[in-house]
Parts: sequence; C-alpha cells; structure tokens
Amino acid sequence: MYEFDKIDVKIVNFLFEDGRMTASEIARRIKNISERSVRYRIDRMIEEGVIQITGIVNPQAFGLTSNADVWLDVESDQILEIAKKLTKFDNITYVACGIGQDDISIQLVARDTAEIYHFITDVIRKIPGVRKTTTSIVPIILKDVYQWRVPERAVKNVDGFEKSSS
Repeated sequence: MYEFDKIDVKIVNFLFEDGRMTASEIARRIKNISERSVRYRIDRMIEEGVIQITGIVNPQAFGLTSNADVWLDVESDQILEIAKKLTKFDNITYVACGIGQDDISIQLVARDTAEIYHFITDVIRKIPGVRKTTTSIVPIILKDVYQWRVPERAVKNVDGFEKSSS
C-alpha cells in the first residue's frame, strides 16, 4: 500500500486545483522541495495507481441534466456478469457490486426523467437475471468521486506513526 506523506498530500491537492499545474509551480508553492522531486513523486503516484490525471467531463454541458441512482437485485450467479454488461452503456457513469440488500449499484445520466424511465424499463429490466430495480432521481450532486480528498488520517508522520484524529 502506498504511504502518503504531507508533501504528497499537498501535491495531490494542488493537482485537484489544476491538473495541468506544472511541477515547478507546485514546488514553488510548497517551498523547500525541488521541481525534480515533485515530478518524481507525481510519476511514482501515477505508476503505482494512486492517482490519475485526466479531464473530467461535465455531463450537463452535453445536455445530460438528469441523474439517477439505481439499485439492482439480480440472480446471485449473474451479479458480476450483469455488472460487466452495465459498464458498456455510455449513459452509466458508475457501476459497483455490493453486499447487502442490493447486488449492483449504478448511476446514470440522461436528458430528462423520461429518458431515465425508458432506459430502466426498456434496457436494464430486460437484461436476463435482473429481478428488480429501485431508482432514485438525484436532483443535486454536492460532491462527486473526483472531488474526494486524501483523508488526513491516511498520512503517516515522519516517525512512521499514524496521525491521531483526537
């Protein structure tokens, strides 16, 4: 497991502000670190799969202004197979398998609620093995996965002990 230190967190937070921020600008803002060291840390975090630097698309800019969370109850021997099928649809932005009341959770975007309705009834519910769906229209998203920050408790102090939250 990758162990962040305070400098890594600062680098990641600057990249959250602007994914195109240069290593020299990050080094200048952090102070007491070289551009080369910042570049090395970014490259290492990318190589180890800790971060990825990518463009984030705003679905609303394309007229996809309606969002829905959908939970699926499916045949137990088909959970992963159905989840993989769902990843192929362009309007589905998130697919996860769960343990508990529902087997699969998805998020989708559409032009309007009618399009959500038709996609669920005409596509999802017709997938063999899907027993039931529960849909929740999501009118406001306050925080999305790409806005997640590294929790302070995940950062090790120089002496190797985790920071206390107390």
